[in-house]
Amino acid sequence: MTAPVRVNNPLVVNVELAERSYPIVIGRGQVLTLGQRIAAMRPRSKAAIVTDENVASHHLPATRSALAGAGVNSTCITVAAGEGSKSFAVLERVCEGLLDARIERGDLVVALGGGVIGDLAGFAASVVRRGLDYVQVPTSLLAQVDSSVGGKTAIDSRHGKNLIGAFYQPILVLSDTALLDTLPPREFRAGYAEIVKYGLICDAEFFAWLETNAPEVFAGGPAREHAIAVSCRMKAAIVGRDERETGERALLNLGHTFGHALEAAAGFSGRLLHGEAVALGITLAFAFSASCGLLPAPVAARVARHFAAVGLPTKIGSIPGGSPGADTLMALIAQDKKVRQGKLTFILARAIGAGFVAHDVESAAVRAFLEEQLAAR
Repeated sequence: MTAPVRVNNPLVVNVELAERSYPIVIGRGQVLTLGQRIAAMRPRSKAAIVTDENVASHHLPATRSALAGAGVNSTCITVAAGEGSKSFAVLERVCEGLLDARIERGDLVVALGGGVIGDLAGFAASVVRRGLDYVQVPTSLLAQVDSSVGGKTAIDSRHGKNLIGAFYQPILVLSDTALLDTLPPREFRAGYAEIVKYGLICDAEFFAWLETNAPEVFAGGPAREHAIAVSCRMKAAIVGRDERETGERALLNLGHTFGHALEAAAGFSGRLLHGEAVALGITLAFAFSASCGLLPAPVAARVARHFAAVGLPTKIGSIPGGSPGADTLMALIAQDKKVRQGKLTFILARAIGAGFVAHDVESAAVRAFLEEQLAAR
C-alpha cells in the first residue's frame, strides 16, 4: 500500500524573465499547496483545469480539493490522452470550454498533465481573450524537466510536430514528484531521455553522475529530485538568456530534429513516445557528429550505451511496426522549425557536455548517414 503523501520542503528554481519571471516548485506533495498558491497570487480568481482522461482518473480529485480548500472555484475540461489531442479540433473545444465556463482575464488556466496537456492548455491560454494566465502542473517526468518550463506552447500540423503555437510563459510551475509514482515505467523512461539531454548539452559531470545514479533516479527519492532540479536549473538559465530561441536555446533541441521526424513517421502514436524519439534522436546526433569527425566514435557509443542500459531505443530499426525510409525522414526533417532558407540546422556535439548549433548542414550528408543507419538495422 502506498504511504500517504507528505508535503516536503520544496526546491525552488526561478526562471528569470523580468516581468514574466516565475518559480518552478519541486517536491513531493506540492499539488496540495496549489490552491493556497493560486489564492495568494490571484485573490478571488477561479480556475479552469485542462487535463486528459488518464491524468483525471489519478489526480483530478486531489487537485480540485486543493483548490476548493483555498476557496478557488474550478471547472474542468477533459480531453483524450495522447498526441492526437494537440490538434485544431481539440484546441477549439478547449477554447470554447474556457469561454463556456466564463473564464475571465483575472482567472487562471491550470494545465494538469504531461507535455501534450501543457502545450495544448498553454496555447489555448495564449489566445483566449487575447491571453489568460496559466499554471503548469506537470504530471510526467518529461513535462517536469522540459516541456512545462520555458513557455513553448503548440499544437501539431499535418506538416509536423509543434508547428503552430506561441511563446507564452506560465506564472507558476508546480512539479509534484509524488505524481510520478503513478507513471508507467515506459513513460518514466521516456522522460529520463530529456534529463540525459541536459548533461550531453553542457554538463559532462552531470552525465557521468547519471551513468552512476540512474538506478536511484528511477527508484525515486533524493536522486530523482536532484536530477529534476538540476535539469530545471539548466533549462531556466538558458531560457532566461534566450527566451524566444534566437540563439542558445536551440541547444535544448539536441536530438529533436531526428527525433521529431521519427515521431511523425510513426504517426505520433504509441509506437514511439516523444522521449523515446528524443533518445533515439540524440543517439543519432552523436553518431552523426562522429561521422562528421567532430568527436571520437567511442564517445557516441558511450551515449548509446547509457540509453540502452535504461531501456531506451538507440536504433531506427527498433521502432515497432517497421522503419521509415530515408526519403520519408528527409521530407520530415525539411519541415523542422530550425530550417532557415531551406538550409538544415542540427544540434551536434564536439564532446559530451559540448553541444553546439550547426547551421547549413548538407542534406546529402544527412541522407547518406540515415541510409547507413537504416542499412545497419
